[in-house]
Amino acid sequence: MGLGSRREVERWIRDGRVTVDGRLAELGQQIESASRVEVDGRLIPRGTTASAPARLLLFHKPVGQICSRDDPQGRPTVFEALPRLRGRRWVSVGRLDINTSGLLLFTTDGELAHRLMHPSSGIEREYRCRVRGNPSEGELKRLLAGVRLSGQMCRFESIEAGRGSGANRWFQVVLKEGRNREVRRMWQSVGCTVSRLIRVRYGPFRLDRQHSAGTCLELKTPDWDRVLQQKRESQRGARTKKASRKRTRSA
Repeated sequence: MGLGSRREVERWIRDGRVTVDGRLAELGQQIESASRVEVDGRLIPRGTTASAPARLLLFHKPVGQICSRDDPQGRPTVFEALPRLRGRRWVSVGRLDINTSGLLLFTTDGELAHRLMHPSSGIEREYRCRVRGNPSEGELKRLLAGVRLSGQMCRFESIEAGRGSGANRWFQVVLKEGRNREVRRMWQSVGCTVSRLIRVRYGPFRLDRQHSAGTCLELKTPDWDRVLQQKRESQRGARTKKASRKRTRSA
């Protein structure tokens, strides 16, 4: 309905600002179309929907901006650079920390944002990272096999060495999760430090070299619908091949 991001609305629910049929709402609660939903005592009209089609932005985040709407320290936020909306809000698809640049997605469709972020989607994130250190082949294999961070197994889907030598080398890495500072922490686990980090791809969406930092590129609905459809077909094909290999091994 464009009232806020999922994260923000969840915070409203925890703070007791949302009621359903006169009772405090709970996280994960199911509601019916006839339910009376209020926020801060204000009734949300039944059947409220966005009147305009959903929009999708590709934003090249520069270093130094944060991914929150408001910052007590007064630092610039990514939302300040986005086109103004009336009656709706931009929802961020994931985050990048203040020292990371690169591709961020924004949409007015909260359900689309949820699908793009949910772990079950298996969407790949691709990064270019400049690494201080000289990781051995064994350490790179560890990062591909998985390392445990804060009790969770994390791994790169692929690692591709780029230019550079000695103490500073570039790598292209792909992973399927978006945990807090995951790429940096994974390199730290093998004694390396990331001195520069750029996200160049999120699923089927890629950052073009012509897309300068601090600027947005809006995709037309038919364009991103087609890209997402291709992604879904690719995932179905991969699952079918995987199931076929399992049946062959069993036979």
